[in-house]
Amino acid sequence: MAGSDLFGTDLGRSDLSGADLHGARLDRAVIIGADFSGADLSGATLLLPTAVSSLSYDTSEAPRFRNANLTRARIVAHLSGADFSGADLTAAVFNHADMRGTLMTALRTELFGCDLTRAILRSTDLTGIVLRFAKMRQADLTGAVLVNVDLSKADLTGADLTGADIAGVDFDGAILIGTRGLETAKGLALARNLDKAVR
Repeated sequence: MAGSDLFGTDLGRSDLSGADLHGARLDRAVIIGADFSGADLSGATLLLPTAVSSLSYDTSEAPRFRNANLTRARIVAHLSGADFSGADLTAAVFNHADMRGTLMTALRTELFGCDLTRAILRSTDLTGIVLRFAKMRQADLTGAVLVNVDLSKADLTGADLTGADIAGVDFDGAILIGTRGLETAKGLALARNLDKAVR
């Protein structure tokens, strides 16, 4: 399935664990409850997939990307509650910086309550996304771009922010116990609500 065009395909509840989907196009695909654990999604695109069946927040519908390879993937989506624990998201892009003039520019990626425990987010572009209540314990955010990210109430216990850009980040209520690299991170003076974080 590597390089497949799965635009609009219904993958709801599918077991795609360990699948080779590198370079695949999953734009507008239905991924409600789909399991991508351990899958190779490197270089894949997930633009505006359908991950919920209603406006209510139901974690049972959240897709799973546990230990998946999402290096250099492009994701613009609402994936609240999704499991990215242990996933490799190195150099992935979660915004629409090069899509100006399209519908994408009006959207904001939301990873509300997602599990990013021990995820690798080195040099990942997370500009402007919502990570409220996300579990990011021991996540590797080395060199990540977190400009204007909403990290309120997120748990970053033991996470590594060395070399990350945190200008405009909202840390209201975030747990920063044991977080490394925060004091030397880029844009520290522009971060918001650091005084309201748990440190």
